[in-house]
Amino acid sequence: MLKNLLFVVLAAAVAAGFGYADQSSPNVVIQTPKTSATDGKTMFMDYCATCHGVNGKGAGPAAAALKVRPADLTVLSKNNAGRFPATHIVSVLQFGTSAPAHGSAEMPVWGPVLGKMNPSIPQEKALRISNLSHYLESIQAR
Repeated sequence: MLKNLLFVVLAAAVAAGFGYADQSSPNVVIQTPKTSATDGKTMFMDYCATCHGVNGKGAGPAAAALKVRPADLTVLSKNNAGRFPATHIVSVLQFGTSAPAHGSAEMPVWGPVLGKMNPSIPQEKALRISNLSHYLESIQAR
Protein backbone atom coordinates (compact mmCIF):
# COMPACT_ATOMS: atom_id res chain seq x y z
CA MET A 1 0.00 0.00 0.00
CA LEU A 2 2.75 2.44 0.95
CA LYS A 3 4.67 1.48 -2.18
CA ASN A 4 1.63 2.28 -4.36
CA LEU A 5 1.13 5.61 -2.58
CA LEU A 6 4.79 6.49 -3.02
CA PHE A 7 4.56 5.63 -6.72
CA VAL A 8 1.44 7.79 -7.18
CA VAL A 9 3.09 10.73 -5.41
CA LEU A 10 6.26 10.35 -7.48
CA ALA A 11 4.27 10.04 -10.69
CA ALA A 12 2.23 13.10 -9.68
CA ALA A 13 5.37 15.14 -9.21
CA VAL A 14 6.64 14.11 -12.62
CA ALA A 15 3.27 14.73 -14.26
CA ALA A 16 3.00 18.13 -12.57
CA GLY A 17 6.24 19.10 -14.22
CA PHE A 18 4.89 18.03 -17.58
CA GLY A 19 1.73 20.04 -16.92
CA TYR A 20 3.75 23.21 -17.36
CA ALA A 21 5.72 21.86 -20.30
CA ASP A 22 4.68 22.08 -23.91
CA GLN A 23 2.29 19.15 -24.30
CA SER A 24 2.60 19.11 -28.08
CA SER A 25 5.84 17.11 -27.91
CA PRO A 26 5.11 13.44 -28.70
CA ASN A 27 8.52 12.31 -27.40
CA VAL A 28 7.74 12.47 -23.67
CA VAL A 29 8.40 9.04 -22.19
CA ILE A 30 8.27 8.05 -18.54
CA GLN A 31 9.87 4.79 -17.53
CA THR A 32 7.52 2.70 -15.41
CA PRO A 33 7.02 -0.99 -14.83
CA LYS A 34 4.50 -2.41 -17.25
CA THR A 35 1.43 -3.65 -15.43
CA SER A 36 -0.43 -6.84 -16.16
CA ALA A 37 -2.84 -6.64 -19.09
CA THR A 38 -5.34 -8.67 -17.08
CA ASP A 39 -5.79 -6.17 -14.24
CA GLY A 40 -7.79 -3.09 -15.21
CA LYS A 41 -7.65 -1.59 -11.72
CA THR A 42 -3.86 -1.82 -11.52
CA MET A 43 -3.52 -0.31 -14.99
CA PHE A 44 -5.79 2.56 -13.91
CA MET A 45 -3.85 3.14 -10.68
CA ASP A 46 -0.49 3.06 -12.47
CA TYR A 47 -1.36 5.01 -15.61
CA CYS A 48 -4.48 7.10 -14.96
CA ALA A 49 -4.82 7.93 -11.26
CA THR A 50 -2.10 10.58 -11.30
CA CYS A 51 -4.46 12.87 -13.21
CA HIS A 52 -7.91 11.29 -12.79
CA GLY A 53 -7.43 10.41 -9.09
CA VAL A 54 -7.51 7.00 -7.42
CA ASN A 55 -11.31 7.25 -7.29
CA GLY A 56 -11.56 8.43 -10.92
CA LYS A 57 -13.24 11.73 -10.07
CA GLY A 58 -10.65 13.89 -11.84
CA ALA A 59 -8.85 15.16 -8.76
CA GLY A 60 -5.54 13.32 -8.96
CA PRO A 61 -2.38 14.79 -7.47
CA ALA A 62 -1.32 16.25 -10.83
CA ALA A 63 -4.75 17.66 -11.73
CA ALA A 64 -4.05 21.12 -10.31
CA ALA A 65 -1.02 21.50 -12.57
CA LEU A 66 -2.99 20.85 -15.76
CA LYS A 67 -4.56 23.56 -17.88
CA VAL A 68 -7.81 21.58 -18.18
CA ARG A 69 -9.13 19.53 -15.26
CA PRO A 70 -9.18 15.77 -15.96
CA ALA A 71 -12.59 14.25 -16.56
CA ASP A 72 -14.60 12.69 -13.73
CA LEU A 73 -14.64 9.13 -15.02
CA THR A 74 -17.23 8.02 -12.45
CA VAL A 75 -20.08 9.86 -14.19
CA LEU A 76 -19.67 8.52 -17.71
CA SER A 77 -22.87 6.47 -17.42
CA LYS A 78 -24.77 9.32 -15.76
CA ASN A 79 -23.76 11.66 -18.58
CA ASN A 80 -24.95 9.12 -21.18
CA ALA A 81 -28.55 8.53 -20.07
CA GLY A 82 -27.58 5.83 -17.57
CA ARG A 83 -25.63 3.68 -20.05
CA PHE A 84 -21.90 3.15 -19.87
CA PRO A 85 -20.48 4.41 -23.21
CA ALA A 86 -18.33 1.30 -23.77
CA THR A 87 -17.84 1.89 -27.50
CA HIS A 88 -16.65 5.44 -26.90
CA ILE A 89 -14.32 4.38 -24.08
CA VAL A 90 -12.81 1.61 -26.21
CA SER A 91 -12.32 4.13 -29.02
CA VAL A 92 -10.57 6.63 -26.73
CA LEU A 93 -8.35 3.93 -25.25
CA GLN A 94 -7.51 2.53 -28.67
CA PHE A 95 -7.16 5.71 -30.74
CA GLY A 96 -6.76 8.47 -28.15
CA THR A 97 -8.68 11.70 -27.78
CA SER A 98 -8.39 15.31 -28.84
CA ALA A 99 -9.16 16.56 -25.31
CA PRO A 100 -6.97 19.64 -24.70
CA ALA A 101 -5.52 18.18 -21.48
CA HIS A 102 -4.14 15.22 -23.39
CA GLY A 103 -2.08 17.25 -25.83
CA SER A 104 -1.67 14.82 -28.70
CA ALA A 105 -4.27 12.19 -29.59
CA GLU A 106 -2.75 9.67 -27.21
CA MET A 107 -2.55 10.31 -23.48
CA PRO A 108 0.53 12.56 -23.33
CA VAL A 109 2.44 10.67 -20.66
CA TRP A 110 1.19 7.09 -20.90
CA GLY A 111 0.51 6.79 -24.62
CA PRO A 112 4.04 5.60 -25.44
CA VAL A 113 3.95 3.09 -22.56
CA LEU A 114 0.53 1.70 -23.43
CA GLY A 115 1.42 1.64 -27.11
CA LYS A 116 4.34 -0.74 -26.63
CA MET A 117 2.72 -4.15 -26.64
CA ASN A 118 4.43 -7.50 -26.37
CA PRO A 119 4.74 -8.80 -29.95
CA SER A 120 4.53 -12.39 -28.68
CA ILE A 121 1.00 -11.66 -27.38
CA PRO A 122 -0.92 -10.14 -30.32
CA GLN A 123 -4.12 -9.83 -28.27
CA GLU A 124 -2.45 -7.77 -25.51
CA LYS A 125 -3.69 -4.37 -26.70
CA ALA A 126 -7.28 -5.60 -26.95
CA LEU A 127 -6.98 -7.27 -23.54
CA ARG A 128 -5.65 -4.08 -21.94
CA ILE A 129 -8.37 -1.95 -23.52
CA SER A 130 -11.10 -4.38 -22.51
CA ASN A 131 -9.95 -4.72 -18.91
CA LEU A 132 -9.41 -0.99 -18.42
CA SER A 133 -12.85 -0.30 -19.92
CA HIS A 134 -14.46 -2.88 -17.59
CA TYR A 135 -12.74 -1.29 -14.61
CA LEU A 136 -14.05 2.15 -15.61
CA GLU A 137 -17.53 0.66 -15.89
CA SER A 138 -17.17 -0.79 -12.37
CA ILE A 139 -16.47 2.65 -10.80
CA GLN A 140 -19.54 4.37 -12.22
CA ALA A 141 -21.60 6.36 -9.69
CA ARG A 142 -24.81 4.62 -8.73
